[in-house]
Amino acid sequence: MDQVLIDYLARWAHFLFGITWIGLLYYFNFVQTEYFKEADGDARTDAFTKLVPRALWWFRWGAAFTFLTGLIMLGLRGAGVTLDITVGAVLGTLMFLNVWLIIWPNQKIVIESNTQVKAGGEALPEAAGAAPKAALASRTNTLFSIPMLFFMGSSAHYAHGGLNGNTTALIVALVIIAALELNAIFGKQGPMTTVRGVILSGLALTAVLWAVVAMV
Repeated sequence: MDQVLIDYLARWAHFLFGITWIGLLYYFNFVQTEYFKEADGDARTDAFTKLVPRALWWFRWGAAFTFLTGLIMLGLRGAGVTLDITVGAVLGTLMFLNVWLIIWPNQKIVIESNTQVKAGGEALPEAAGAAPKAALASRTNTLFSIPMLFFMGSSAHYAHGGLNGNTTALIVALVIIAALELNAIFGKQGPMTTVRGVILSGLALTAVLWAVVAMV
């Protein structure tokens, strides 16, 4: 098959799966989380046993196939990889790992706990700790998604050049991203607690990372 066609099909699939993934990410953070803050206990329990598992299925597999199609495109481009796409790909990779290693494992515990409650049993003790871990990773993914989408776009329309000679900018950007990822694992939501806060934080992170890559 022609490489150009493979590249286009991978790009199309990347967009398709990415829309599914990020769309659900925003649904969870901007709609569902805010609803759960106001819903009564029975409504939350019912949602966690019927709605959330379905949404998380599409969410985690959307993330997986977005990541895989992204790898295909990066492999096809080889030496043509830019600083912008590298920053975007690092953010996307961490988001994918957060889904499968933090959000989904902890949400499974919360779902199982609510399932037991709905059946008349007791909530799982570990669910109290699992929910905040999943929430923090999800908020961090929302934070990362804003600059990730920016750099995915700029890589094709406003690129800052290749990786050669841009080592300092890349290292600074990676240090900032790594610090935020460590917070996703060990820290707190801070300003990301609210919808407004996470959106503004994402825009601020985009501006900071753009200033960093513009140092070249």
